[in-house]
Amino acid sequence: MSLTENQKKHLRRLAHPKHPIVMVGHASGEPGKLDAIAKELDGALHAHELVKVRARLDDREARDAIFAMLTESTHSEMVQRIGNVGVFYRANPDKSRIILPDA
Repeated sequence: MSLTENQKKHLRRLAHPKHPIVMVGHASGEPGKLDAIAKELDGALHAHELVKVRARLDDREARDAIFAMLTESTHSEMVQRIGNVGVFYRANPDKSRIILPDA
């Protein structure tokens, strides 16, 4: 799934008033924790389609690596990342709530 800039702009506008649903902390690097976080994000994406994730990590590379891993494992797309907050989108094939503008 590849979003156009117009679609990303639309999703950023929709995500602005939302609060983070999934939180990532310092202990998330332990084995098994990232899988649990990815599973939580997967469920949130299924229910909401557009989800904010807050990663409270001091290291920028670690934060980017976790966001990349979450994007890959949930088959979603990162719409935006500002500081320690990332916005993820994945359309729900059963009941899509968000209508994206055409390319």
